[in-house]
Amino acid sequence: QVHLEESGGGLVQAGGSLRLSCVASGRTGSTDIMGWFREAAGKEREFVAAYRWSDLEIFSDDSVKGRFTISADSTSDTVYLQMNSLSPDDTAVYYCAAGDYVTWFAEGYEYWGQGTQVTVYS
Repeated sequence: QVHLEESGGGLVQAGGSLRLSCVASGRTGSTDIMGWFREAAGKEREFVAAYRWSDLEIFSDDSVKGRFTISADSTSDTVYLQMNSLSPDDTAVYYCAAGDYVTWFAEGYEYWGQGTQVTVYS
C-alpha cells in the first residue's frame, strides 16, 4: 500500500513563499498521479495541482496558476509544491494525494497523506 507523507508547511507572511514536499513509499507505476489538495477551515477540500509520472504532465487549478508550481523527483518519489505570492486566502491544511488517474475531485484519489498546515498572515 502507498504511504504519503507531507512536510514543509508553516507560518509565512503574505507575499512570501513556501515549498511543500510529499514523499511516497510503496508506489508503483499504476499509481500514476500524485497531487495536492487543500482544505481551509469551514470549506470543502479543493484541488490544487497534480503531477502525472508517465508523461511528466502537470495540472493546476486556476486559483493558483502563476503562483504555485508542482514538480517531482523520480529518484525519491517526491512531489513538491512551490507556493509563491501567498495570501491569507491560501491558508489551509494541504494534503498530498495519489491515484491512478488525474482528476479534480478528491474522491478519485486512493491514497492520502496526513496533511500539513499552511498559515499565511498579513
